[in-house]
Amino acid sequence: EVQLQASGGGLVQAGGSLRLSCAVSGITFDDYAMSWIRQVPGKEREVVSCTSKSDGSTYYAHSVKGRFTISSDSYTENEVFLQMNSLKPEDTAVHYCAAHVIFYTLHISEYDYWGLGTLVTVSS
Repeated sequence: EVQLQASGGGLVQAGGSLRLSCAVSGITFDDYAMSWIRQVPGKEREVVSCTSKSDGSTYYAHSVKGRFTISSDSYTENEVFLQMNSLKPEDTAVHYCAAHVIFYTLHISEYDYWGLGTLVTVSS
């Protein structure tokens, strides 16, 4: 059974930091690119950040570039992280981790596996 378990969300003041984690099981972790995708209620999902282990490439949405950092750990635990600094109220959303085979994609419909989201709330 494939499981992507996201955690680390919470309530933080603007300017603060949070670190999201996504524990992955049931797939060969190194065969998948991992992404963080967020959704504000009533709006479409947005790809925030991606990492492809196959070629080491990463992606950041313009809105988070310079503030967020994606990383992964396949040596001790199959996990992907999103360090979020300088948080803004507009970062408030449910954040999901998702997997796509080999390379990352910016097309939401192409993701192979999704986890349940973790809510990030940034107060002003």
